[in-house]
Amino acid sequence: MSLAPLSLPQLRNGHWLDGAKRLAPGLLLCAAIAWLASTLAALPWFGSHGLSALTLAIVIGMLVGNTVYGWVQAPAAAGVGLSRQQLLRLGIILYGLRLTFQDISAVGASGVLIDALMLGSTFVLAQWLGQRWLGLDARTSMLVGAGSAICGAAAVLATAPVAKARADDVAVAIATVVVFGTVGTFLYPVLYQWLAPSLQMSEAGYGLWVGSTVHEVAQVVAAGGAISSSAADTAVVAKMVRVMMLAPFLIALSLWLAKRPGPDASANQPADNRPVQARQITIPWFALGFVAVAGIHSLGVIPAQALAIGVQWDNALLTMAMAGLGLTTHVRAVRAAGIKPLLLALVLFVWLVLGGLAVNTWL
Repeated sequence: MSLAPLSLPQLRNGHWLDGAKRLAPGLLLCAAIAWLASTLAALPWFGSHGLSALTLAIVIGMLVGNTVYGWVQAPAAAGVGLSRQQLLRLGIILYGLRLTFQDISAVGASGVLIDALMLGSTFVLAQWLGQRWLGLDARTSMLVGAGSAICGAAAVLATAPVAKARADDVAVAIATVVVFGTVGTFLYPVLYQWLAPSLQMSEAGYGLWVGSTVHEVAQVVAAGGAISSSAADTAVVAKMVRVMMLAPFLIALSLWLAKRPGPDASANQPADNRPVQARQITIPWFALGFVAVAGIHSLGVIPAQALAIGVQWDNALLTMAMAGLGLTTHVRAVRAAGIKPLLLALVLFVWLVLGGLAVNTWL
């Protein structure tokens, strides 16, 4: 179904009503899953284990998608597709309401440098290890690398359009983020209790370590709060600075992909030595929108009530996008991906924990 804007004559002829009827079943299904996921995420047990509404939405979506969704797939497909594509991009744009440029000054130059080093090194390691050693395709390596390096599921979702990834690739990458991010929620506080005396690590230092290396925002809150509220505050600020790097990362990734051979190029050079066709540059406009919204938020011109409502809408949009993704992900496709993506995520997790500790200690 085309989602192109309808003309005024079409609107007068009632085409908008037909479009709304096609979209309504899928949108309502995604909204119902998002509501259930948000309700569960608000329960203390899920919050203490770093399980956010985004994580729960894709899990519930996959459960429904691999069981009863087939009965309603035909009428729901259009709305589900809108949720996992257009609503996702709008959610990424509104994600800027959570950030201000002042967050950067809060962690200082060293905090920004730590975030940048961990982001860049983790993503590069993912490409080298995933494609050279594990034989993974570029899409999976990029998604697992982005999710580990930046902000978990949200980064995977934002990177998917740039990488032209499939729903199955996205689901596999998010699964790895959930597994090792959850492990990190419990591991970091234990490591702090063990290492803090010998390394003379302060609670603020611990918070910076957590914020620069743990996957999801919810997991950062849980891991930081396990030590103290001040550690959690520092961890969240460091994490937000890392999230703010998502937009320049996506633009840089698009430029990098544009220089690589196109998907129609063969492994062998043509006999007449014609140059291999390069990819077209894909500008992630939603990433620029993300920066613009963060910039407006930084000016302090958005009323507090409007800001709170915007964040609530953003949570709803992203959670609906995750629900749509889960509904269209088949377990057999995830199983077909094998253990290699999990191995890649494991190595990246070890690097984030140990390499991140070394970088934070050094700087």
